[in-house]
Amino acid sequence: MQTLRLSDERLVGLARWATDRMARVKNPALAERVLGAAGHRIQDPRVRADVLAEAAEARLGLGYLPRHLAQAYAAELVCADEHHRAGRRKAAAASAAKALILAFHRVAHIDALTSPLATEPARFTAPLRRSRVLRALRAPRGRVAPSAAPPTDRPMRLLFAHSANDNFLPVILDHYRKHPEVEVRVLNTATDPATAPLAKGLGRMIACGIGIRSAYAEQTEEALRPHLDWADVVFVDWCTAAAAFLTLVDPGTTRIVVRLHSFEAFSYWPHLVDFSRVDDLVFVSEHLRDLAVATLPRLREPGAPAVHVVDNAVDLARFPLPKKPDARFTLGLVGVGQVAKDPRWALEVLRILREQDDRYRLRLIGGPMDPAVSPAVGRYHRAFAAEVAPLVAADAVHLSGHTDDMPTELTEVGVVLSTSVRESWHQGLLEGAASGAVPVVRDWPFFADKAHGARSLFPGAWVVSTPAEAAERILGVNESEDAWLRAGHEASEQAVSAWDWGTVGPRLDALLTAPSVDIPAQRTVRTSAE
Repeated sequence: MQTLRLSDERLVGLARWATDRMARVKNPALAERVLGAAGHRIQDPRVRADVLAEAAEARLGLGYLPRHLAQAYAAELVCADEHHRAGRRKAAAASAAKALILAFHRVAHIDALTSPLATEPARFTAPLRRSRVLRALRAPRGRVAPSAAPPTDRPMRLLFAHSANDNFLPVILDHYRKHPEVEVRVLNTATDPATAPLAKGLGRMIACGIGIRSAYAEQTEEALRPHLDWADVVFVDWCTAAAAFLTLVDPGTTRIVVRLHSFEAFSYWPHLVDFSRVDDLVFVSEHLRDLAVATLPRLREPGAPAVHVVDNAVDLARFPLPKKPDARFTLGLVGVGQVAKDPRWALEVLRILREQDDRYRLRLIGGPMDPAVSPAVGRYHRAFAAEVAPLVAADAVHLSGHTDDMPTELTEVGVVLSTSVRESWHQGLLEGAASGAVPVVRDWPFFADKAHGARSLFPGAWVVSTPAEAAERILGVNESEDAWLRAGHEASEQAVSAWDWGTVGPRLDALLTAPSVDIPAQRTVRTSAE
């Protein structure tokens, strides 16, 4: 029996019908099945990529993860690869940029409570590994000379580079600016007059990375060379635009150290970095290291940078202060401005507690969520606002907003929560613990079934799986004032001894003052009893 084959024209018509449904219906199961059947049978690669991308963008525009997102961006990469194979490298770069923007859309990874990068990292990124263009982009361009050892006849010159985000640098900068054997400079590639016009533009960065010589490549070399010639070591914070931009040029004998925090692993930027020009790659936790290694093929290949795990630099010793009288029954959540923080989980913990004891209150610390960021954020914000309003009216929730004095703010808090679906390290949680608030940490779902996550980073007694378990832990440690004070004091001692700058600083010194060294292992805070 002969199989009936529909023409591309008929298949496109079916796919466009499905796309229209997907743009209007909350749960378009039938439309997604039709798209899957029709879209992938279209023979023309360009038409197939356009149809699948249009459907994916329709769902993303409503704030939902498209069922066929991986197939959609893979179809665009097929077009990019055809251009590259035919020698049309500029068109290949533009098409690859389009694929990466679609693959790493924030609705799919940043503004959601789940991400295919967390559930199936290798499967979701498989098209990146297969792509001819992406293989060309990650091919080692190397350097003409290895990085040099630190100088012995003058102070070491240390350049800190970032792209408009120095949130995790103040303690480090203060330390090295006071160091008698270190000279410090800071380069913000997003605001520096020479680099700001150049340190952006995904398509042209890809074009430069795959070997297209252009005025852009020459301008990038000219803008960066004075910084690289001055520095002995460049510490790039965040594996984002600054890291991709800096590795477009040969660093010479300057040592390059890049630190990846969290959200970068859910973005396209690390896929643009030439890791053959990075000597050391630093993660702030083992679970982020594991995710990056699973999604970035270059990190598993010969010549990859040395990989380290070094905790964030925070001055936790300033946080232990006397608690306010009502702190014992006050929960605190630091950071509520992102969907990933999942403050609705904290509201559920509060509701369970108040069924037992209506003295419990929740203090939400930090700027509010911006519903205009994306449809996904807007939908979460509406649900959160509806839940929190009656609790605010009942004086059960206090919205503290932004503060520049976190130690004082935390004197109001007796129990500090981490309710996130993903974190790399969660500074606010550890600041709360250092203050003497009892820590209660959700087993971050993005990593809960992995070898490393909240349970490997923190003492086992701190970590819970459900709001009911969180409430049970809080009621247990708060059975008396003495028990609560004792638990808070133990948490404070643990946090300060394990994660304060006094502990972390020497490890960072060992990394930055000697090339590609094996630094001391992280302090382990778990005990057999936990």
